[in-house]
Amino acid sequence: MSCSSSSGSDEDDEGFDSYRKGGYHAVRVADHFAAGRYIAQRKLGWGQFSTVWLAYDTHTSSYVALKIQKSAPEFVQAALHEISVLSSIADGDPSNSKCVAQLIDHFKHTGPNGQHLCMVLEFLGDSLLRLIKYNHYKGLPLNKVREICKCILIGLDYLHRELGIIHSDLKPENILLFSTIDHSKDPCRSGLSPILERPEGNINVGVTSLIEKRLKRRARRAVAKISLKRDSIGGAGEPPKSARNIDEIDVRCKIVDFGNACWADKPLAEEIQTRQYRAPEVILKAGYSFSVDMWSFACIAFELATGDMMFTPKGGGQGFSEDEDHLALMMELLGKMPRKIATAGAQSKDFFDRHGDLKRIRRLKFWPLDKLLIDRYKFSEKDASEFSEFLLPLLDFAAENRPTAQQCLQHPWLNCKESTPNEMRNESSVEKVNIGVSNLKIKVGK
Repeated sequence: MSCSSSSGSDEDDEGFDSYRKGGYHAVRVADHFAAGRYIAQRKLGWGQFSTVWLAYDTHTSSYVALKIQKSAPEFVQAALHEISVLSSIADGDPSNSKCVAQLIDHFKHTGPNGQHLCMVLEFLGDSLLRLIKYNHYKGLPLNKVREICKCILIGLDYLHRELGIIHSDLKPENILLFSTIDHSKDPCRSGLSPILERPEGNINVGVTSLIEKRLKRRARRAVAKISLKRDSIGGAGEPPKSARNIDEIDVRCKIVDFGNACWADKPLAEEIQTRQYRAPEVILKAGYSFSVDMWSFACIAFELATGDMMFTPKGGGQGFSEDEDHLALMMELLGKMPRKIATAGAQSKDFFDRHGDLKRIRRLKFWPLDKLLIDRYKFSEKDASEFSEFLLPLLDFAAENRPTAQQCLQHPWLNCKESTPNEMRNESSVEKVNIGVSNLKIKVGK
């Protein structure tokens, strides 16, 4: 979950049953934490492991995001890991300039359901997913895509090269704008006065609002049946009348949510990344390194520019799995996977024959990236060519060939210079000598 987000998680609710021993801590508006330093204001969202609240920091007179972990031992362990990662990030970035969310404080809080680890993070704005939705899945102007890409790459360069950390779950939900799209929802910009005392008759909003939320969700679902679907071609639909001009939105952003992050030399899990942003080596269980984040980054850049996810695999009932469909979609866009790579993973035999062909999906419909951008998304030939040249090296099936975040930051497309073919590749070969850590290959599992 986007732990410091103002967006919150409005797709579902956390459920009554989760407020029990070992589960969530029930919070009321104006509840005090850390000996009165932090005062709860309103709920921002929730995740599988935690709820997140807007809180007022009485020491600094500022708003923060308060993440309260479930109390069961496995959630405490997950929180301790996240705190260790976030502490490393904060220690190495005292000027808070690396486009990564900052941990401000952490502490324990005892409640009826047990002892909860709490993290205090800087308050940030809406997620990139919220921005994509706000723009009705139509694709952002390329100058905005460039700005966002630069921020993400600064963050990834810091994580990878300076700290040796793999985020491992990069997606639009986990990148937050500095501020809210709607300024009236930003507690700082809106001039909101903090709630310091409990309102009269205030009851446990963390639980009792769930009924109201469920009713609202049913209404949303009814509307959603006639609204724009995520995978629609080109993203039709008019913006709401009250919509702000996209050009006016500040798109500076930060990477958040380090619950699944790991140090490159201490991988946590074999299966990482959210499905649509998952790299081929993860599907094949062929080991992974920093370059998995670069694959996810390319998928995000495409989604920002087009409004559609780059890969939306489907599985079940068609004689092949979601994994196999995902690999087929990759090859339809990027060309056939080299046999050596296709057959090298622990899971390869489930999908490929010894020739490197998919076992159950035999006919692929190739649609190269530049043609897709022109034909489906109406890019000009120049824009399609330049954007493809930026993205395609990041989508190399050979993970070790993908450029690093540092190399991407020098790319002509980001810096609006005229690009020459393979310019970035030539730079890569020189810089790889200097950035040995980026090529560290991790074997997980067998």
